[in-house]
Order: sequence, then structure tokens, then C-alpha cells
Amino acid sequence: MSLKHPIAGLGLVLALMSVALPALADAVRPPLTWGIWRNPKNSVHLEIKPCGGSACGYVVWADANAQADAAKGGTKQLLGMQLFRNFRPDKNGAWHGKVFVPDLNLTLSGQAVPIDASTLKASGCLLGKVLCKSQIWIRIA
Repeated sequence: MSLKHPIAGLGLVLALMSVALPALADAVRPPLTWGIWRNPKNSVHLEIKPCGGSACGYVVWADANAQADAAKGGTKQLLGMQLFRNFRPDKNGAWHGKVFVPDLNLTLSGQAVPIDASTLKASGCLLGKVLCKSQIWIRIA
């Protein structure tokens, strides 16, 4: 196929790029990084590590307020509690599993989306993708 004018093929190139670039962006999403992560208030530190064929996250440190809030919600021992459970990656690099919310004593569907090697967007939803709350967690070790 020959193009009569160089600009004539520009529409085709742009159309192909509009399909390829989102897929490329997902393909280069950073992996979930193992290590210690802190919540936005720096009141809970979570160690994310491999657990068999999935990832999990355990509380390794919590301040007195976080421990008191968890106790009010019915979670007697916050330290050592597994908050991220059975997280597995999807084809786009987001991780899906269950999130335990200690101050509510509830397990929700969860998602962790690596933004970069030191930033993670963690979300928990009560019903599917309804009644969700997200937080940005920062890797500290």
C-alpha cells in the first residue's frame, strides 16, 4: 500500500497508537514490591511479602491510636494481624485479594495498584466496586 501524501497515513498511525499506548502503560506498571509500607497517617506499618503463590501483608508496627481503634472495632491484637490476604496480580499489574479492616472488624475485597517502586494505591470495597475507600501507602524499607 502506498500513501499519496505523508499526512494521509498519520490518522492510521494515531489510531494504532491510541490502542497500543494504554496497553503499553499497563505492561510497564511496576511490580508489587516486597517490604515495609506505611499508611498515609504513618500509624500502621505493614510488611508485604510472598505467601505461597500470592502476596500478603502483616502489621509489624502500629501506634497507640491505631491499636486502640482496632480494639474498639473488636480486633484484640493488631500487631501480627494479616491485613492483605491472598493478593494475586491481574494481567494489568494490579493485585486483587481480601483486605481486613481491623477498626471495623470486616474483610473486604481489595486491590493494590503499584504506582512506582515506593508508592502503592490500596483500596477496599464493601460490595464489588461500590462503597470503596483508597489510600496511598509509601514503602519505607
